[in-house]
Amino acid sequence: MRLHAFDIRALRAQMDRRFAVTFMLIVFAALAVIVTSIVLTALDRVASYANHLDEERSRETLVGAIETFKHQLGATLNDYAAWDDAADYIYVRRDADWVVRNFGDMTFESDLFDVAILLDAQGVASMAYSDGAPIEGPLTGYLTPDVTGLLETVQTMPEGEMPQALGFTKTAKGIGAAGVALIRLKSGDVTVDADQRAYLIFMRHLSTDTVNRIGQAYVLPGLALSEVDPAISHRVDILSPTQATLGALGWDLRAPGDVSRAQVRWLVTSAVVLIGFYCVMLFVVGTKEVRRLRGDEAAAIKLSRTDRLSGLANREGLFSALAQSVEDARGSGEDVVLLYLDLDGFKEVNDAYGHGTGDRLIRGVAAGLQMLVGEDALLARVGGDEFAIALSGKDAQARAIALSDAILQFFGEPLTVGERVVVIGCSIGLSASPAGSVDGEEIIRRADMAMYSSKEGGRGRWTVYDPAMDEERESRNQLELDLREAIQHGEITVVYQPVVSSQHFELVSVEALARWHRRGHGPVSPDVFIPIAEASGLIDQLGMSVLRQALEQLRNWPDLRLSVNVSPGQFRDPAFVARVQAVFRETGIEPSRTVLEMTESYFIQSPERARSALERLRQIGLRIALDDFGSGFSSVGYLRQFGFDRMKIDRSMVLALEEGHRAIETLQATVALARSLDIPVTAEGVETEQQAVMLRLAGCDELQGYLFGRPCSAEEIEILRHKSMEPRARAAEQAFYAQAGKRGKA
Repeated sequence: MRLHAFDIRALRAQMDRRFAVTFMLIVFAALAVIVTSIVLTALDRVASYANHLDEERSRETLVGAIETFKHQLGATLNDYAAWDDAADYIYVRRDADWVVRNFGDMTFESDLFDVAILLDAQGVASMAYSDGAPIEGPLTGYLTPDVTGLLETVQTMPEGEMPQALGFTKTAKGIGAAGVALIRLKSGDVTVDADQRAYLIFMRHLSTDTVNRIGQAYVLPGLALSEVDPAISHRVDILSPTQATLGALGWDLRAPGDVSRAQVRWLVTSAVVLIGFYCVMLFVVGTKEVRRLRGDEAAAIKLSRTDRLSGLANREGLFSALAQSVEDARGSGEDVVLLYLDLDGFKEVNDAYGHGTGDRLIRGVAAGLQMLVGEDALLARVGGDEFAIALSGKDAQARAIALSDAILQFFGEPLTVGERVVVIGCSIGLSASPAGSVDGEEIIRRADMAMYSSKEGGRGRWTVYDPAMDEERESRNQLELDLREAIQHGEITVVYQPVVSSQHFELVSVEALARWHRRGHGPVSPDVFIPIAEASGLIDQLGMSVLRQALEQLRNWPDLRLSVNVSPGQFRDPAFVARVQAVFRETGIEPSRTVLEMTESYFIQSPERARSALERLRQIGLRIALDDFGSGFSSVGYLRQFGFDRMKIDRSMVLALEEGHRAIETLQATVALARSLDIPVTAEGVETEQQAVMLRLAGCDELQGYLFGRPCSAEEIEILRHKSMEPRARAAEQAFYAQAGKRGKA
């Protein structure tokens, strides 16, 4: 009886354990199902919200893009309509040819407007052009009710408001922005009666190319113009001024929430499967261990092909991936394109701020390039400041060009590195392997050559490899050899451009300029051989040769001063100051009679080194001039920081004087700024006597330009030394005031 009772208790205990295990398994399964359901429901809601948020953001972006498109046309229309010349030629001279040249012809392949129509006050067109050609037949296809409504709005606009109206319309060419503006003076005044007024109409249509550019610029994939489909929510309607719907711009939904949900759902499902198959955990653990070992091996291989500083592929990784891409392209018939990038100005940043800043800059550039390149291309760092990008596909060449433009735009903005803001550029070379016809090493060589062509072409650009580059490289190398030999044999000559006093036009100084007559070829432009000298390291020898010749000639001109240009390449040389001092000792010329002219680029890149070099040059007795002021950044801080002895106003500011009062006021403010810092001012590029008088009145004490003489020989300078220019100065002043008096009476 006791035995039976024991068996019952054992059975009950066993049943209790089974029940407990079964119950725990059921509870665990139920909890797993419930938790999984909750997680999946939450994921669905998050995904839906993310999709909705992305769609709304894209819609807001597109609305802004449409408004920008319309207002860009408005800005262009205002520039053309509020124009003194337009008012003169339309109201006074009534020159139809001028109207066609300046309005009609400008519609040809223009990104600003493709239709231009000129109407009189009665709405009759005197000129109508589309895409650079006259519009044939009646204009009803363009002068739509929306456009005539804009015209009426402008005609009835109260005084004091800008006589201009904008809106979208549907013409014979399609849907586009239209603007109507009254032809008037730049000041806003209208010199004719209302019935004699003329109105300018510009239109810019939403062509396929224009829509594609908007889609690329605002990252709206698949952007297209179509009829309004109420079933499609991802669209923005284009409305006329009367709020009538003309069409719609729609884009492809990216659905980031769906993508994220798919990725996370796989993980949740994996967790549920692992719970259900708990009995095979040992097998799973063993499999994971094998995978871990394989991952470690793959990580070691990846580490050997990874640049540790940037985290990108290194040169070995590039070679390996490029070889594989070329091999795959031979089978698929796709193209492989390589972009080879070199940072412009990185060495100066590294030298000025140290390697730590340089390393941070490299990491920042790598991160920026990764954002631009995306995941469908290989990005590698192949050198100190060199990067490479490999693309594959049927459209690889078009993608490479678009990517090159995006990269140049990225480097067009200053970069923040820690607490510093640096300015660097980028030169890009492109080479292609159509259907894998060119192996990896040759692609790299060609891209590298194209990159150097970009540097030689002015930097900050991209260049596609051309077989002629091999010949150009050989020709350039030969030009470099000839230049080296010309410097060694004293074949570089010096010419002098006069610099005169603004008061009497009397010669007070000359600027020394290098000239090279290449044996067997003839004259070589300084724009050609000076960049070669800078790139090859010959600029020091060339600069010293010019300085020595000019100083020796200066002995014969005791009443003149001398200006000599200094290249940033010379300025970076630590021995530059010592070499300059030695030349002055050899020639016996007083250093105070010489001004070294330097552009602001080096001061921006290496301010500390520049300040140190300037102080040592001043200790010798030399004076320093800031050249080409107004052509670059032209910061007031640089004038104060470096304390220049003279400022040379760039030719562009002188030419701008013809544009009117604003340019004159800008010049006066610039000269006043220099005067407040006790810096005398020289104006370059003076070509007319009127410019000379205006510059003198603005406060410039010295003038230079073709008006007073082109670069010439020492013998011609000798003639100018003994030639009085004061009568010419007085005549120019009298003519200026006489002309000013006529304008005042008018």
